[in-house]
Amino acid sequence: MAQSGGLAGKKIVLGITGSIAAYKSCLIIRELVKRGAEVQVVITPAGKEFITPITLSALTQKPVISDFFSQRDGTWHSHVALGLWADAMLVAPCTAATLGKMATGVADNMLITTYLSMKAPVFVAPAMDLDMYAHPTTQQNLDRLRSFGNHIIEPQSGFLASGLEGKGRMEEPEKIVAVLDDFFSPKDLAGRRVMITAGPTYEQIDPVRFIGNYSSGKMGFALAEECARRGADVTLIAGPVALQTRHPRIQRIDVESCLQMYDAALASFPEADAAILCAAVADFRPESVAGQKIKRVGQTMDIHLVPNPDIAATLGQRKQQGQLLVGFALETNDEQQNAEAKLVKKNLDFIVLNSLRNKGTCFRSDENQVSIISAQGRRDYDKKSKEQVAADIIDELRNRL
Repeated sequence: MAQSGGLAGKKIVLGITGSIAAYKSCLIIRELVKRGAEVQVVITPAGKEFITPITLSALTQKPVISDFFSQRDGTWHSHVALGLWADAMLVAPCTAATLGKMATGVADNMLITTYLSMKAPVFVAPAMDLDMYAHPTTQQNLDRLRSFGNHIIEPQSGFLASGLEGKGRMEEPEKIVAVLDDFFSPKDLAGRRVMITAGPTYEQIDPVRFIGNYSSGKMGFALAEECARRGADVTLIAGPVALQTRHPRIQRIDVESCLQMYDAALASFPEADAAILCAAVADFRPESVAGQKIKRVGQTMDIHLVPNPDIAATLGQRKQQGQLLVGFALETNDEQQNAEAKLVKKNLDFIVLNSLRNKGTCFRSDENQVSIISAQGRRDYDKKSKEQVAADIIDELRNRL
């Protein structure tokens, strides 16, 4: 399956040191490989006390390098060649000892010599207890590495932060890899502002019940991450979902009902260069909400529903020259006809069509299969991960901005 994102095809040297967090390197490798990167592990002797090279080799499909010479046949491992091969080096976890050696050039193991020979950008994820991390010596070493042009991924702070915001514990693997992915991603949306709606809406019946749908928000969140990764400032208006955002360029606004999403969208849209309406918004809501839990009385219960405002149609009426508006159509029948009708009626620039007839896509799935329909025609895409679908959709958006 084709990979999308900034790490696709990149060669990464992963340096692992003697930290209790070394087991997390497996998760880092899995995430790097998932994003299409090729990984070569270089591990210190102390690192092998915490995780076995055979485990790492199984994940990377490459022999793990630890010593200058192979113990089997005496083959020389060239740190110079590794420095020329790599597109980036990531040291994670990086202990205080290794940090000090990197800062002062103490080349007494394969990892440090590889670092000193590295021609590519270097990323460092420190891992140690808070006292060690806060010690002036450690902070001096971190400042020294920064002055050399290295990228420090601060513990528990996310994207290339600074200061003592973290607690010494290594940043989570997914966020570490996201830093690299963001670094290598094209910034073709830099300076653009994109508003995205995602997830379901819940329309309250009483304090404990609501009308909703099966939307997980995964597609909308993938679109938000893709836009932010490519340099856009994103406003994500999210219905009630269990997902978390990763990128710091995403401003999240949590809502529950259609009316709340409507108000948030109308407030955000005037400042947006583009809006992507991915949320599965309820068309109707109960006319009145009971103040207390409705008790069961008799065999039936009638709930009178009234229409919710149409967010897409309203924004379509308010769209200004230079703004783009993208909609979604989830259909069960007459897909093309229904999508084309929405495209015109709601003044959309293009609409993303998917169908419940495509098994293993849509609600709660990690995959999707879509078609993009516009006045210029229809383009069909293969079934793929929602992250890859997001990349396809944002490619289309970027071509129109």
